[in-house]
Amino acid sequence: MALPDWSAIRALPRTPLPALFRQDGDRVAALSADVAGIRFDWSKTHLTKEALAVFSALADAMGLAAKRDALFAGEAVNVTEGRAAEHSAERGEGAPDSVALARAYRERMRAVIDAIEAEAFGPIRSILHVGIGGSALGPDLLVDALGRDSDRYEVAIVSNVDGVAIEEAMERFDPRTTLLAIASKTFTTTETMLNAQSALEWMQQAGVEDPYGQVIALTAAPDKAIEWGVDETRILPFSESVGGRYSLWSSIGFPAALALGWDAFEELLEGAAEMDRHFRLAPIAKNAPVLAAFADLYYTQARGCETRATFAYDERLRLLPSYLQQLEMESNGKSVTAGGEPVTYPTAPITWGGVGTDAQHAVFQLLHQGTHLVPVEFVGVIEPGDGLAEDHHRQLLLNMFAQGAALMAGKHADDPARAYSGDRPSSTLLLDRLDPRTLGALIAFYEHRTFVNAVLLGINPFDQFGVELGKQMAKAADQGGLDFDASTTDLIARAFK
Repeated sequence: MALPDWSAIRALPRTPLPALFRQDGDRVAALSADVAGIRFDWSKTHLTKEALAVFSALADAMGLAAKRDALFAGEAVNVTEGRAAEHSAERGEGAPDSVALARAYRERMRAVIDAIEAEAFGPIRSILHVGIGGSALGPDLLVDALGRDSDRYEVAIVSNVDGVAIEEAMERFDPRTTLLAIASKTFTTTETMLNAQSALEWMQQAGVEDPYGQVIALTAAPDKAIEWGVDETRILPFSESVGGRYSLWSSIGFPAALALGWDAFEELLEGAAEMDRHFRLAPIAKNAPVLAAFADLYYTQARGCETRATFAYDERLRLLPSYLQQLEMESNGKSVTAGGEPVTYPTAPITWGGVGTDAQHAVFQLLHQGTHLVPVEFVGVIEPGDGLAEDHHRQLLLNMFAQGAALMAGKHADDPARAYSGDRPSSTLLLDRLDPRTLGALIAFYEHRTFVNAVLLGINPFDQFGVELGKQMAKAADQGGLDFDASTTDLIARAFK
């Protein structure tokens, strides 16, 4: 298996950003793309025509085009687990058999939603969704971003095994009019199943006559759900080849489809499919996920950047940084290649971020004047989400644009405490509006960007064995079958004496 050669990338000239703009009057046009209602601008990064040529050669050497085709063809691109990664089939872009199966599962979900709306499950007014990781982060992002004005159903999404979280959600709802959605690919996830059991007991204690009749299972293991007690007609399956952090397009998106309405869910899928088609067909020079990955890899491999920050200048996208943390770090936080060899270069940076002007008064001090070089990504929306007469949204966007300009330009001062070095990179994603279609395209962009990063790094983005060890040890400790180190043994003794 080919390994990446970073020497040409590390040898690229380090021309400051302001000089790059002076040298190239077409820089903005050359390093921007417009896709699916989103403007992507990488002109404030250190990408140049020379850098794009070097990265394009690397993409050819690492077989990006062939691996992209294999992804969409449903081949076993998840090499360590020997299976495909077919999240794109959920939105109609993939192997014909996989697309047909996804469509059949989606029709089943539509039928269940129609039945709920017709009150075949009783007078349902709220949804308590329990899951963790991708089974919670994706639906939570969708409902929070798009459902603020919806009066269809109240939704609570619980992931934390801390009893405070599930108790707080249960206090909001009437158990007699609440639907319990249990989202677990294997239907064995410890945290999710414990939360589900507590919710079921809450219904039973409230005198709900048939609590299992108010349960929907979202899983790739229907047999496990039946064994747990869920009726087969209330199970919404999805394919084993759909990874958890890529699963919001499947039945895992059920609470969003119910809360937002079926038409909105279909629009979400179509927006993602539009980004799929762009990723498959656009040339490298204008391919948004590819260009984004080039910028990512320049900073990790040539500049030694260990983190990347995303700031959403829109309250409706406040959960986006958390969603991206799992997508990027669980996918590409690897120390071996896809062939099992140790890597000798950085893989995924630490993904972090925050919301709008709040972050300016918290972490931007470090970004402007600290000793760390942190590539920043700004995400904003042209159409406001509020209906206020005062111009909140104009001030919000002007702050976002000004921060990017200030990071790049810097400012000289005789007093070093008031000086800004500048030459600090940022990219900007500017959405025309925040609607299901555009949000679908945005999330699919991030998925494909993560995939391109993985291909060029020579790693597998679709396994996540690193999340298992601590969970296995916790389970063993609960059963009294594991000897810990002295520190951990002391902590356990103090907590449970």
